[in-house]
Amino acid sequence: MYMEHNPAIVENGDFRKNLDDDGRPKRTGTWVTASAHIITAVIGSGVLSLAWAIAQLGWVAGPAVLMAFSFITYFTSTLLADCYRSPDPVHGKRNYTYMDVVRANLGGRKVQLCGLAQYGNLIGVTIGYTITASISMVAVKRSNCFHKHGHHVKCRTSNNPFMIIFACIQILLSQIPNFHKLSWLSILAAVMSFAYSSIGLGLSVAKVIAGPHARTTLTGATVGIDVSASEKVWKTFQAIGDIAFAYAYSTVLVEIQDTLKSPPAENKAMKRATSIGITTTTVFYVLCGCVGYAAFGNDAPGNFLTGFGFYEPFWLVDLANICIAIHLIGAYQVFCQPIFGFVESQCAKRWPESKFINSEHAVNLPFHGAYCFNSFRLVWRTAYVVMTAILAMLFPFFNDFLGLLGAASFWPLTVYFPIEMYIARTKMPRFSFTWTWMKILSWVCLVISLVSAAAAIQGLATDVKKYKPFQTEQ
Repeated sequence: MYMEHNPAIVENGDFRKNLDDDGRPKRTGTWVTASAHIITAVIGSGVLSLAWAIAQLGWVAGPAVLMAFSFITYFTSTLLADCYRSPDPVHGKRNYTYMDVVRANLGGRKVQLCGLAQYGNLIGVTIGYTITASISMVAVKRSNCFHKHGHHVKCRTSNNPFMIIFACIQILLSQIPNFHKLSWLSILAAVMSFAYSSIGLGLSVAKVIAGPHARTTLTGATVGIDVSASEKVWKTFQAIGDIAFAYAYSTVLVEIQDTLKSPPAENKAMKRATSIGITTTTVFYVLCGCVGYAAFGNDAPGNFLTGFGFYEPFWLVDLANICIAIHLIGAYQVFCQPIFGFVESQCAKRWPESKFINSEHAVNLPFHGAYCFNSFRLVWRTAYVVMTAILAMLFPFFNDFLGLLGAASFWPLTVYFPIEMYIARTKMPRFSFTWTWMKILSWVCLVISLVSAAAAIQGLATDVKKYKPFQTEQ
């Protein structure tokens, strides 16, 4: 059945009750579902590298950097939440995407720069999650191999078949029409993130108690013992990039806020969800990072669940890695839905008469009811998932890729645009006290992003030289 917009239906009073003030279907999201989206987006592959990151920075700088990025992310996220409606944050016109927000508050070339940074980052994240999910799937197979044949056996396994399995699952889930229908998947993914973080934390605590105690220092990896002087510098910057990425979710903040019902005001509910989400993740990050460092010391693996810091109990390690894979299945959707929505809305505007792009066909599915099938959505989203899987197979490195993504996206999307939009909205005088410290914060974060990106590129170059096909990267 072909379905199209009928103005006569909109005039019906009963139908208007199901619409919001912008004429779109009534939003049903709450601070609970928004918190689930945030936790799903934030607690992800980043938590797996925090023990390694703390090992590079040490007991002093490691927790300090974690807390600093936590505060910066929370502060700038509250600024961004006030930009969902403009010019008034409560009663103004809705902005549905990050680009719309920048267009309404800054305009000019910054809109294109925002789009390039946001969608480039989202594409990178989906590639990264394909890699990470496959590593976790491979880790289950290797864990069973180690348990059966001993820890000395290589148990080499290719990641590629597991990337294909992950892609097949994503092709199905990508037919979920939009962000508003993702709540159940985000809640499941958030539960999984708590599960594997808790397992990793529990295993680390057990290792610390059992001993022998690993060697840790106030300044992290020791020059001349663990690393050379140049390696210390590069790995320190790379660790900062990993931590920056571990908090990044500004790329999907506006889309999450667009799912919230009103009242209460969307910015108020989003700030509450941000507070809960960032606080929860910070607690887990500090615990996993610090306890993981205490367990492994300066030799902490880049991924302490798939890097086989733990071999036994093998079934618990398997369970943790299964939870990681399930979580990343949901997180992939959280990050790719904005890409899908952007491309589909642009194509609908470009070819409004095309039935291939705009027609919806109602199909009855078992246990679901009516599902609106769209041919363009099926073809385009399937092609996107296949493309990310192919790129992941060609680029199978974890830690350095993680740092590069964090460094490249953290400054423009998490810091620069929220601060610039706040200054523009409030018409803040130049060189006032608040203007000055906000600019200093922005420039400091830019420097951090640049040096972290350089370190990640150096690490990638090193990994390319060492890479051997069919060997699982840690």
